[in-house]
Amino acid sequence: MAYDTSLEDLLRDLAPQVLGAVVRRYGHFDAAEDAVQEALLAAAVQWPAEGRPDSPRAWLIQVAARRLTDQLRSDQARRRREDAEGLRVPLEAYVAPAADMRLAADADDTLILLFLCCHPSLSPASQIALTLRAVGGLTTEEIARAFLVPDQTMGKRISRAKRTIRSSGVPFSLPPPHERAARLGAVLHVLYLIFNEGYSATSGPDAYRVELSGEAIRLTRMVRRLLPADGEVAGLLALMLLTDARRPARIGSDGELVPLAEQDRRRWDREAIAEGTALVTDAMSRTALGPYQLQAAIAAVHDEAARAEDTDWRQIVALYDLLARICGTNPVVTMSHAVAVAMVHGPRAGLDLLAPLDDDERTATHHRLSAARAHLLEMAGDHEAASEHYATAARRTTSLPERRYLTARAARAGKTALS
Repeated sequence: MAYDTSLEDLLRDLAPQVLGAVVRRYGHFDAAEDAVQEALLAAAVQWPAEGRPDSPRAWLIQVAARRLTDQLRSDQARRRREDAEGLRVPLEAYVAPAADMRLAADADDTLILLFLCCHPSLSPASQIALTLRAVGGLTTEEIARAFLVPDQTMGKRISRAKRTIRSSGVPFSLPPPHERAARLGAVLHVLYLIFNEGYSATSGPDAYRVELSGEAIRLTRMVRRLLPADGEVAGLLALMLLTDARRPARIGSDGELVPLAEQDRRRWDREAIAEGTALVTDAMSRTALGPYQLQAAIAAVHDEAARAEDTDWRQIVALYDLLARICGTNPVVTMSHAVAVAMVHGPRAGLDLLAPLDDDERTATHHRLSAARAHLLEMAGDHEAASEHYATAARRTTSLPERRYLTARAARAGKTALS
């Protein structure tokens, strides 16, 4: 029998909705997650044989709720916790809801779950891990493999994050209005970090991890459906689509990284480019500008150029100028800004922009600063210095594809310097 990928996709989409509904109604994040996993497994086994129910989501909530209440009633420690909660939770709340019952706040459950996973009391690493586990539905093993850490290490990280959430006493509800914008910013930042790690892996043998970039896009689409009027949500989704569209051309036939200027643009995903461009154009026309919209606009300018030499670098510089005014000093933005300035005003102007980053502890010893400086020095004709900085960048990166690429550039620049 052929494997039903549509069922897998449906269960992945429903999982955070069901978990959110169960956690909101019963609490007990850990136990609720176990119950939802059991419900999903039951669906994967029963639905292909018996047919899908009329309301798959309600079916899953009903089964998960019954599994959870059974677990709570059979566990004496949990029974004591139920007693303690008796004053705030009515007895009928411990009865599984009817299959066709729809709770009033269900439409917000996935978003609430994202806010919960991105709680400010958690470290960024814990926010990412918990989001991928609870909202993305990835297993602990999958998350550990993506971030190149042992399964046990990732399991402990996720468990600590859950304990922190539990001990914080944060109710399962949307943050109050005065906190919502900042908390949404944390959600978007986590999704941005997940995408970046997938698109350009920071360590290990692979140039990218499609499962992470794809999951980030899927989750951002989910947030977009929940908050269709938010310009920065649209901007982040557009940025991901416009960037990921280039992925097919990032690796050459020999397995080596191909820089943007040398990519075969015929291999870019035009459908993703069209969707991303439409998203950012609409957002910028009707909402206040934000950093994700501006970064998406820069990506769109790159993607619109049929050839590298057709790129409108002046427009890109103007967008970077605006981005710098909005979000202040960001070393990653500064490095990209410097390259754009070099394309318009010459490499020395770009090198001048990079100079202050030598005193920034976030970038002083980072391989990307050395790589950016090497690129601009090569543009300026100082091939000997370029070779040295490429070699430094190669030593500092933990990504094997980047190391091979930078080592090759160092050798090429060194050879040119000697000729």
